[in-house]
Amino acid sequence: MSDASHVVTVAAAQYPIDAFTSFADFQAKAARWVHDAATRGAELLVFPEYGGMELTSLLPDAIRDDLQAQLPALQPMRDEVVATWRELAETHGVTLLAPSLPWQLDDGRFVNRAWLLGPSGRANYQDKQIMTRFENDLWGVSAGEGLKVFDTPVGRLGVLICYDSEFPDLARALVEAGAELLLVPSCTDTEAGYYRVRLSAQARAIEQQVALVQSPTVGEALWSPAVDINVGRAAVYTPCDHGFPADGVLTIGHDATPGWQIARLDLPRIRELRHHGQVNNHADWSLQCDRLSEKIPTISLY
Repeated sequence: MSDASHVVTVAAAQYPIDAFTSFADFQAKAARWVHDAATRGAELLVFPEYGGMELTSLLPDAIRDDLQAQLPALQPMRDEVVATWRELAETHGVTLLAPSLPWQLDDGRFVNRAWLLGPSGRANYQDKQIMTRFENDLWGVSAGEGLKVFDTPVGRLGVLICYDSEFPDLARALVEAGAELLLVPSCTDTEAGYYRVRLSAQARAIEQQVALVQSPTVGEALWSPAVDINVGRAAVYTPCDHGFPADGVLTIGHDATPGWQIARLDLPRIRELRHHGQVNNHADWSLQCDRLSEKIPTISLY
């Protein structure tokens, strides 16, 4: 069972897409990042959507440069990738959402899968639910298994992968299922895309009276056709209410420099807002359904 009675130190990565010359280079990078956050007291580490695409740098150029060919070519590495993150979570005693990567299912389809690793070595995954135009139309990555809630030493977690955060009912379903902290790994290639995810995440924090942790990819990787431009800021968002920042931003990156955004997150205090906050967004959610139960009339003012 989770222990969410304490203040949790969370770390959100602003993660660059690097090119490697060997798998050992990837493992060394992963070890540096986890060690850095853990030595700063982080108990929960969140990495971004599609951070695993940097492993395509190990493929032959012709395959790396082909959006469709790179997907099956990544699969022989996937188990060792998960094992690398699992070992780091165990070694440092942290809960860790690893960078997502395309994952081939038994039926041949590819999904966008993010693995959540616990300090005990146990692991499970969350697949992206709603696919972007790029994923659907150009890349061939499709929706995977449904939503899950993860019971962890840092609390009950839900994961909304990038675009999923833009759909309020997905967040509501996770919260109703017991999630008290939502993780939003993201990968966006424009300022507009970044702000869509950021503002949606902040809206979900207000609507559901929960905290969200956003981790984006950052910087350029012009050798990659899938993740060539990366725009974002790592952040931790809270409700705009008693005891939290008025704008709901607990911490956020000020520029695109790779690194961690680390914050102390008081989950019990956030839970208390649902009972004694300035507003009752979470409890009042069903009222909108009542107000929409009848047909909306059109009123002429001509």
